[in-house]
Amino acid sequence: MLRRAILLSLVLSCLAHGLRGHTEENADVAAFMHAAMASLRTAASYGRTGNVGLAQLELDDARTAWARLSRAAERSNTSSSAQSLAALIATGQDRLKQADEALAAGDGARAAAAIAALRQSLHAFRGEAGVVELSDCVFGLSPVMNELRNAAIWFAAGKADAGDVVQAGTALRERLQRCSGLAPPDVASQAEFRRLIDGATASASEIGRAAREGDAGLVHRYEIELQSFVNLLDFRFG
Repeated sequence: MLRRAILLSLVLSCLAHGLRGHTEENADVAAFMHAAMASLRTAASYGRTGNVGLAQLELDDARTAWARLSRAAERSNTSSSAQSLAALIATGQDRLKQADEALAAGDGARAAAAIAALRQSLHAFRGEAGVVELSDCVFGLSPVMNELRNAAIWFAAGKADAGDVVQAGTALRERLQRCSGLAPPDVASQAEFRRLIDGATASASEIGRAAREGDAGLVHRYEIELQSFVNLLDFRFG
Protein backbone atom coordinates (compact mmCIF):
# COMPACT_ATOMS: atom_id res chain seq x y z
CA MET A 1 0.00 0.00 0.00
CA LEU A 2 2.82 2.40 0.89
CA ARG A 3 4.66 1.63 -2.36
CA ARG A 4 1.48 2.23 -4.35
CA ALA A 5 0.96 5.57 -2.61
CA ILE A 6 4.53 6.59 -3.34
CA LEU A 7 4.18 5.65 -7.01
CA LEU A 8 0.90 7.49 -7.22
CA SER A 9 2.53 10.61 -5.83
CA LEU A 10 5.35 10.40 -8.35
CA VAL A 11 3.23 9.71 -11.40
CA LEU A 12 0.70 12.37 -10.52
CA SER A 13 3.56 14.82 -10.35
CA CYS A 14 4.58 13.69 -13.81
CA LEU A 15 1.10 14.07 -15.24
CA ALA A 16 -0.08 17.28 -13.65
CA HIS A 17 -0.26 20.33 -15.88
CA GLY A 18 0.35 22.69 -12.96
CA LEU A 19 3.17 21.62 -10.74
CA ARG A 20 2.76 24.10 -7.90
CA GLY A 21 3.83 22.55 -4.66
CA HIS A 22 6.27 20.18 -6.41
CA THR A 23 9.98 20.75 -6.64
CA GLU A 24 11.74 22.02 -9.73
CA GLU A 25 13.32 18.59 -10.06
CA ASN A 26 9.95 16.86 -10.22
CA ALA A 27 8.85 19.39 -12.83
CA ASP A 28 11.86 18.35 -14.90
CA VAL A 29 10.93 14.68 -14.50
CA ALA A 30 7.45 15.48 -15.77
CA ALA A 31 8.65 17.48 -18.76
CA PHE A 32 11.27 14.98 -19.89
CA MET A 33 8.96 11.98 -19.45
CA HIS A 34 6.30 13.61 -21.62
CA ALA A 35 8.91 14.60 -24.21
CA ALA A 36 10.24 11.05 -24.37
CA MET A 37 6.75 9.58 -24.72
CA ALA A 38 5.89 11.91 -27.59
CA SER A 39 9.06 11.08 -29.51
CA LEU A 40 8.72 7.35 -28.82
CA ARG A 41 5.20 7.08 -30.21
CA THR A 42 6.23 8.95 -33.37
CA ALA A 43 9.39 6.88 -33.79
CA ALA A 44 7.37 3.68 -33.39
CA SER A 45 4.94 4.75 -36.09
CA TYR A 46 7.71 5.64 -38.53
CA GLY A 47 9.56 2.43 -37.79
CA ARG A 48 6.43 0.35 -38.26
CA THR A 49 5.83 1.88 -41.71
CA GLY A 50 9.45 1.56 -42.80
CA ASN A 51 10.41 5.25 -42.60
CA VAL A 52 13.76 4.47 -41.02
CA GLY A 53 15.27 7.95 -41.46
CA LEU A 54 12.38 9.73 -39.78
CA ALA A 55 12.24 7.06 -37.08
CA GLN A 56 15.93 7.68 -36.32
CA LEU A 57 15.35 11.43 -35.94
CA GLU A 58 12.52 10.85 -33.47
CA LEU A 59 14.52 8.20 -31.64
CA ASP A 60 17.40 10.66 -31.24
CA ASP A 61 14.97 13.10 -29.62
CA ALA A 62 13.68 10.33 -27.37
CA ARG A 63 17.20 9.40 -26.29
CA THR A 64 17.97 13.03 -25.48
CA ALA A 65 14.79 13.32 -23.41
CA TRP A 66 15.55 9.99 -21.71
CA ALA A 67 19.05 11.13 -20.73
CA ARG A 68 17.59 14.32 -19.28
CA LEU A 69 14.93 12.27 -17.48
CA SER A 70 17.66 10.13 -15.95
CA ARG A 71 19.55 13.16 -14.67
CA ALA A 72 16.37 14.79 -13.38
CA ALA A 73 15.38 11.59 -11.58
CA GLU A 74 18.72 11.54 -9.79
CA ARG A 75 18.01 15.06 -8.50
CA SER A 76 14.36 14.36 -7.69
CA ASN A 77 13.22 14.47 -4.08
CA THR A 78 11.02 11.37 -4.55
CA SER A 79 13.76 9.18 -3.10
CA SER A 80 11.35 6.60 -1.70
CA SER A 81 10.27 5.60 -5.22
CA ALA A 82 13.72 6.01 -6.74
CA GLN A 83 14.14 2.26 -7.16
CA SER A 84 11.07 1.91 -9.39
CA LEU A 85 11.98 4.94 -11.48
CA ALA A 86 15.60 3.84 -11.75
CA ALA A 87 14.48 0.42 -13.01
CA LEU A 88 12.26 2.07 -15.61
CA ILE A 89 15.11 4.31 -16.77
CA ALA A 90 17.54 1.38 -17.00
CA THR A 91 15.02 -0.63 -19.01
CA GLY A 92 14.49 2.36 -21.25
CA GLN A 93 18.19 2.75 -21.94
CA ASP A 94 18.41 -0.90 -23.00
CA ARG A 95 15.36 -0.63 -25.25
CA LEU A 96 16.59 2.60 -26.84
CA LYS A 97 19.92 0.94 -27.60
CA GLN A 98 18.11 -2.02 -29.20
CA ALA A 99 15.97 0.28 -31.29
CA ASP A 100 18.98 2.34 -32.38
CA GLU A 101 20.86 -0.78 -33.47
CA ALA A 102 17.83 -2.03 -35.38
CA LEU A 103 17.42 1.26 -37.23
CA ALA A 104 21.14 1.32 -38.05
CA ALA A 105 20.60 -2.08 -39.67
CA GLY A 106 17.57 -0.77 -41.57
CA ASP A 107 15.17 -2.98 -39.61
CA GLY A 108 12.24 -0.69 -38.84
CA ALA A 109 10.03 -3.51 -37.62
CA ARG A 110 12.55 -4.66 -35.01
CA ALA A 111 13.07 -1.08 -33.90
CA ALA A 112 9.31 -0.58 -33.57
CA ALA A 113 9.10 -3.70 -31.40
CA ALA A 114 11.81 -2.43 -29.05
CA ILE A 115 10.13 0.97 -28.82
CA ALA A 116 6.75 -0.67 -28.20
CA ALA A 117 8.27 -2.64 -25.31
CA LEU A 118 9.60 0.58 -23.77
CA ARG A 119 6.26 2.32 -24.21
CA GLN A 120 4.60 -0.66 -22.52
CA SER A 121 6.94 -0.25 -19.55
CA LEU A 122 6.10 3.44 -19.31
CA HIS A 123 2.36 2.85 -19.39
CA ALA A 124 2.69 -0.03 -16.92
CA PHE A 125 4.57 2.29 -14.55
CA ARG A 126 1.71 4.78 -14.76
CA GLY A 127 -0.95 2.09 -14.53
CA GLU A 128 0.60 0.63 -11.39
CA ALA A 129 -0.16 3.93 -9.73
CA GLY A 130 -3.76 3.83 -10.94
CA VAL A 131 -3.33 6.81 -13.27
CA VAL A 132 -4.96 6.69 -16.73
CA GLU A 133 -4.82 9.49 -19.28
CA LEU A 134 -5.98 9.62 -22.88
CA SER A 135 -2.54 8.50 -24.05
CA ASP A 136 -2.71 5.39 -21.85
CA CYS A 137 -6.15 4.51 -23.14
CA VAL A 138 -5.14 4.98 -26.77
CA PHE A 139 -2.00 2.89 -26.26
CA GLY A 140 -4.27 0.12 -24.95
CA LEU A 141 -6.30 0.05 -28.16
CA SER A 142 -3.71 -2.09 -29.94
CA PRO A 143 -4.27 -5.41 -28.10
CA VAL A 144 -8.05 -4.97 -28.40
CA MET A 145 -7.64 -4.36 -32.12
CA ASN A 146 -5.48 -7.47 -32.37
CA GLU A 147 -8.33 -9.53 -30.93
CA LEU A 148 -10.72 -8.09 -33.51
CA ARG A 149 -8.30 -8.73 -36.36
CA ASN A 150 -7.91 -12.36 -35.27
CA ALA A 151 -11.69 -12.75 -35.06
CA ALA A 152 -12.07 -11.31 -38.56
CA ILE A 153 -9.40 -13.65 -39.96
CA TRP A 154 -10.97 -16.68 -38.30
CA PHE A 155 -14.40 -15.62 -39.50
CA ALA A 156 -13.17 -15.44 -43.10
CA ALA A 157 -11.64 -18.91 -42.71
CA GLY A 158 -14.84 -20.34 -41.25
CA LYS A 159 -13.19 -20.94 -37.88
CA ALA A 160 -15.20 -18.32 -35.96
CA ASP A 161 -18.85 -17.33 -36.05
CA ALA A 162 -20.42 -13.91 -36.31
CA GLY A 163 -20.77 -13.69 -32.54
CA ASP A 164 -17.00 -13.70 -32.12
CA VAL A 165 -16.64 -10.72 -34.46
CA VAL A 166 -19.53 -8.91 -32.78
CA GLN A 167 -17.98 -9.45 -29.34
CA ALA A 168 -14.54 -8.25 -30.45
CA GLY A 169 -16.06 -5.24 -32.21
CA THR A 170 -18.04 -4.36 -29.11
CA ALA A 171 -14.90 -4.54 -26.95
CA LEU A 172 -13.11 -2.16 -29.30
CA ARG A 173 -16.06 0.22 -29.45
CA GLU A 174 -16.27 0.35 -25.64
CA ARG A 175 -12.54 1.04 -25.40
CA LEU A 176 -12.86 3.85 -27.96
CA GLN A 177 -15.72 5.37 -26.02
CA ARG A 178 -13.63 5.23 -22.85
CA CYS A 179 -10.78 7.01 -24.63
CA SER A 180 -13.18 9.66 -25.88
CA GLY A 181 -14.34 10.24 -22.32
CA LEU A 182 -10.75 10.66 -21.12
CA ALA A 183 -9.88 13.31 -23.70
CA PRO A 184 -9.37 16.77 -22.19
CA PRO A 185 -11.77 19.41 -23.57
CA ASP A 186 -9.22 21.00 -25.90
CA VAL A 187 -8.51 17.60 -27.50
CA ALA A 188 -12.08 16.30 -27.45
CA SER A 189 -13.20 19.26 -29.54
CA GLN A 190 -10.49 18.90 -32.18
CA ALA A 191 -11.82 18.01 -35.63
CA GLU A 192 -9.06 15.44 -36.17
CA PHE A 193 -9.71 13.68 -32.89
CA ARG A 194 -13.45 13.60 -33.49
CA ARG A 195 -12.98 12.25 -37.02
CA LEU A 196 -10.73 9.44 -35.83
CA ILE A 197 -12.54 8.46 -32.64
CA ASP A 198 -16.06 8.76 -34.05
CA GLY A 199 -15.14 7.05 -37.30
CA ALA A 200 -13.52 4.15 -35.47
CA THR A 201 -16.45 3.83 -33.07
CA ALA A 202 -18.93 3.66 -35.94
CA SER A 203 -16.86 1.08 -37.84
CA ALA A 204 -16.48 -1.03 -34.70
CA SER A 205 -20.27 -1.31 -34.66
CA GLU A 206 -20.59 -1.91 -38.40
CA ILE A 207 -18.11 -4.77 -38.48
CA GLY A 208 -20.44 -6.79 -36.26
CA ARG A 209 -23.39 -6.07 -38.54
CA ALA A 210 -21.37 -7.22 -41.55
CA ALA A 211 -20.47 -10.44 -39.73
CA ARG A 212 -24.10 -11.14 -38.83
CA GLU A 213 -24.98 -10.73 -42.52
CA GLY A 214 -22.27 -13.24 -43.44
CA ASP A 215 -20.29 -10.74 -45.54
CA ALA A 216 -16.68 -11.79 -44.92
CA GLY A 217 -15.38 -9.34 -47.52
CA LEU A 218 -17.02 -6.39 -45.78
CA VAL A 219 -15.75 -7.63 -42.42
CA HIS A 220 -12.25 -7.61 -43.87
CA ARG A 221 -12.63 -4.07 -45.21
CA TYR A 222 -13.85 -2.80 -41.84
CA GLU A 223 -10.98 -4.57 -40.12
CA ILE A 224 -8.44 -2.80 -42.36
CA GLU A 225 -10.20 0.53 -41.81
CA LEU A 226 -10.22 0.05 -38.04
CA GLN A 227 -6.53 -0.83 -37.99
CA SER A 228 -5.82 2.44 -39.80
CA PHE A 229 -7.91 4.37 -37.28
CA VAL A 230 -6.09 2.75 -34.35
CA ASN A 231 -2.67 3.44 -35.89
CA LEU A 232 -3.54 7.09 -36.51
CA LEU A 233 -4.95 7.53 -33.01
CA ASP A 234 -1.75 6.11 -31.56
CA PHE A 235 0.41 8.31 -33.81
CA ARG A 236 -1.39 11.46 -32.73
CA PHE A 237 -2.67 10.79 -29.23
CA GLY A 238 -0.98 7.64 -27.87
